[in-house]
Amino acid sequence: MYLLGVDVGTSGVKALLIDPSGAVVASASESYPLYTPRPLWAEQNPDDWWHGTCAAIRRVLAQAGVAATDVRGVGLSGQMHGSVFLDERGESIRPALLWCDQRTADECAWITERVGQETILQTTLNPVLTGFQAGKIIWLRRHEPENYARIRQVLLPKDFIRYRLTGESATEVSDASGTALFDVPRRDWAYDMLDTLELPREWFPKAYESPEITGRITAQAAQATGLAEGTPVVGGAGDQAAGAVGVGVVQAGRASVSVGTSGVVFAHLQQPQVDPQYRTHTFCHAVPGAWHVMGVMLMAGGALQWYRETFAPDAPFDALVSEAEAVPAGAEGLLFAPYLSGERTPYPDPQARGAFVGLTLAHTRAHATRAVLEGVAFGLRDSLEILRAMGVSLHELRLTGGGAKSPLWRRILASMFGQPVHTLQAEEGPAYGVALLAGVGVGVWNSVPEACAATVQLADTTAPNPDDQAVYAQLYPRYRRLYPALQPFWA
Repeated sequence: MYLLGVDVGTSGVKALLIDPSGAVVASASESYPLYTPRPLWAEQNPDDWWHGTCAAIRRVLAQAGVAATDVRGVGLSGQMHGSVFLDERGESIRPALLWCDQRTADECAWITERVGQETILQTTLNPVLTGFQAGKIIWLRRHEPENYARIRQVLLPKDFIRYRLTGESATEVSDASGTALFDVPRRDWAYDMLDTLELPREWFPKAYESPEITGRITAQAAQATGLAEGTPVVGGAGDQAAGAVGVGVVQAGRASVSVGTSGVVFAHLQQPQVDPQYRTHTFCHAVPGAWHVMGVMLMAGGALQWYRETFAPDAPFDALVSEAEAVPAGAEGLLFAPYLSGERTPYPDPQARGAFVGLTLAHTRAHATRAVLEGVAFGLRDSLEILRAMGVSLHELRLTGGGAKSPLWRRILASMFGQPVHTLQAEEGPAYGVALLAGVGVGVWNSVPEACAATVQLADTTAPNPDDQAVYAQLYPRYRRLYPALQPFWA
């Protein structure tokens, strides 16, 4: 018996099979293009997602050498916030507008004025942001009225794949939370908002809890994917919530710190909580009856990648990091502001810019490398401090992403946060998390926490260095002054 997880990402789709112990039996990925027809625009063809999904599933089944009937359930994850517009035949009307599309600033302002800021914040627990789905629908109404008139369904990316797999229009609460049209405390669509914005209620699919079965593989989809007709498909989750399930952040007191291209601090909540300044996102979790809060920095591992490609293209990452180990904590006064592509938390500023501050003739490449590592850690601490101020329980921090593989970065993060950080024996991302959700949906486990307890295991723990911790405690207020001091130069 096996469980299948599918993650429809921005760069490609990933499919993986796990067995009941949680071991990954096989995985496969397929890439597809991203289109930027104008500045600030980001689009993809939903059919590319579908063809990539079919190919990845077929490959993973072939690699594993398992019969289709041995796949007991399917879970879906994907890039959040995107908009897929379907006509009366269930065909996409135009390319999908993605999470990173920034064309809707005017529409978001109009939505906020029309509905009222207080109502929006009380209902969705988040401001209306350009990446979210709501602004994209209004943009289509204003700029492509002929396409808008053809709409019969509006789906999120992974839910389009669900529709092609099962013939059912459905979503689930974690992904729907990022539309700016969802009542996050009530875990259902904000129907009064839809009415105020004159958006037909029937366009928006039923919202399920993440482990619930939402449909079954059709005969047509079975032929396309190699799966067995009738295989259950569960709700799944948006990529961040799915990734959190995959690393066991499914109970109070646990949080994950992801150091991938971007950086995310993600914490489980038993009840919805918000930052009074709305610098973080509060959404429904993939755990039924639970929520989560997360802070996002746009450049984490991406900052180190930029630094290497720009200043040391011939040096392997390991060599650069090894050099930085010889430099004391604080990089002898050199600070790095990691705002290379704008920022989200704690500064929702697309115009923010990065900087090295404090350079002297005594500083070397090794100092600069360490400053980049520490600058990312300072940025992640910003999110952590917001969560602490909210009273969120953060007893256990689990490190994920490529940056978690660096012993030096782990030591910096532990000392920066002032508490131990833990790594995992295996990390497979959102596809793994939704495979676990599929297992809950078909009865392999009774709950999401039970599934994680049976499969997710810690690898090692890195404790803070007291001396380094003291240095970072002294430097953090200086780092916090960088953004307001530099902001006038790009405003």
